[in-house]
Amino acid sequence: MASCGGLAPRQATARIRLMLKKTFLIACAGALCLTAATDPVVAVTGGKIKGRLQNPGAVFKGIPFAAPPMGDLRWKEPMPVKPWAGVKDAGDYGAPCAQVNSNWNQIASDKGQEDCLFLNVWTPEWPAKTPKAVMVWIHGGGNTGGSALGAGGIEPPFDGEKLARLGVVVVTINYRLGLFGFIGHPELTAESPNHASGAYGLLDQIAALKWVRDNIARFSGDPRNITVFGQSAGAQDISILVTSPLAKGLFQKAITESGTPMISDKRLQTPAQMEQLGVALAEVLQSPATGAVKYLRSLPASGILAATPDFRKRLNGLILDVGMDGYVTPEFSPAVYRAGREAPVPMIVGSNGREGGPAGAAAKRSPEQMIAALQQRIEASYGKYPDLLARALQSYGISGGENHVSTYPPYGPVETQFGTDLSFRCQAVALAGWHSGVAATYQYEFTGGTASHPPVHSAELKFVFGLLEDQESDAHLRKLSEDMMRYWTNFARTGDPNGPGLPVWPKHELNTRQYIELSNEGPVPKAELRRVPCGFYVEKLTRDIDARKQ
Repeated sequence: MASCGGLAPRQATARIRLMLKKTFLIACAGALCLTAATDPVVAVTGGKIKGRLQNPGAVFKGIPFAAPPMGDLRWKEPMPVKPWAGVKDAGDYGAPCAQVNSNWNQIASDKGQEDCLFLNVWTPEWPAKTPKAVMVWIHGGGNTGGSALGAGGIEPPFDGEKLARLGVVVVTINYRLGLFGFIGHPELTAESPNHASGAYGLLDQIAALKWVRDNIARFSGDPRNITVFGQSAGAQDISILVTSPLAKGLFQKAITESGTPMISDKRLQTPAQMEQLGVALAEVLQSPATGAVKYLRSLPASGILAATPDFRKRLNGLILDVGMDGYVTPEFSPAVYRAGREAPVPMIVGSNGREGGPAGAAAKRSPEQMIAALQQRIEASYGKYPDLLARALQSYGISGGENHVSTYPPYGPVETQFGTDLSFRCQAVALAGWHSGVAATYQYEFTGGTASHPPVHSAELKFVFGLLEDQESDAHLRKLSEDMMRYWTNFARTGDPNGPGLPVWPKHELNTRQYIELSNEGPVPKAELRRVPCGFYVEKLTRDIDARKQ
């Protein structure tokens, strides 16, 4: 065997082994660097987390923003997150919040747990460089279902990657739902340092926004430029947070998609009514007369959820939904908007073209049955105001005279038009009108889609998140989605959705009532959305608010 550089064979072998070892260590070091680049690590409230690199940017999922609201923390304000040792993996979503399976939300309900206060962050660049506008998504679901996962019913997955590519940081959050998030009880009110109960879901949202304020700079987010955006119940909650003193300063802009404080023509329940929801649950679960809350906290989450059917039978006109607790929502939110006392943050307010139609067996009724049902609904909604009832019956073609039944295909039949006007469209008109006197306001109506994908409730979500799925092959719809994402992210950056290459979206003013229609033909500026039907609806709403004061 020849020597190596004059060394004896045994010495040469040892040197070769040393060289190989050094080579391995260098390669290993390279692998570690690669792992570090693939798995970015960030220090946040509670400890360090390890996300995943994307191209470009990075994503961090399942980040806890509060302690698990379990045991003695059930039906309490969210508590600070518990610190952890080491590096927590943030490569997958945390569990959705516990909820009843209503079919549309099966994915979330199957995975639901009480330990659910997690959020997710997408950042457009890594390592973080210049500060970016932040968009915080609050999901819908009637405040009883859904999650930051999305993919419920016709929802797309709430994946923030495509929005983030437009230069914003995207955050999606969970919050407590239904029987865990929106019931009060006299004992809960008595034990609360704020003498309030029933708004735990809203308090979770506020806690998430505080986490964003304190931590988002580490993800290239600007804590002074935060936009909350949400749909349905998420939009409803956002519109309430705009009136809440507890949320003041936690966000600078808001986008509400198909949701207002008056969603579905409901009225926020009083603190006493919120307490009665908890009393009803205690009765169903046979709690003791005193110490009811302690008993209820001892039950497993599955036992609470299993009581839902019997609980609903005891509601007697009450609604399991967000209401007034006297703390988060100290006042009736619609009245705050009407008086112009909400936070002066720029807002986008919108609705979809066909959000209130009959479903199931009701959709298969004969034309005569449809008209009879429509008349009953109109009388139930407007009956206490005879002058408005007469206008409504005429406007929807029940009585004689000129009517305002539209033949525009995206609006669907007259019963659907009435339901959409009452539950979503005219409420957006009212909210946009009121808020335009306080801050820059932009209104939209979404009518995009196809015959098999009409502009029903939640239909715009795929366009906002850029996940069109089986509509992806349509070039017009792809362009509409691109335009909407640019409008939304422009607004998040500056408070104005307009930008180069986009049709001008005019501000909504009371004297012009301009809005933009997001249609298959692209964004089209228009004015006075459903002027007559929404005119008498706003009058009805105004009278309802005045009556509530008495």
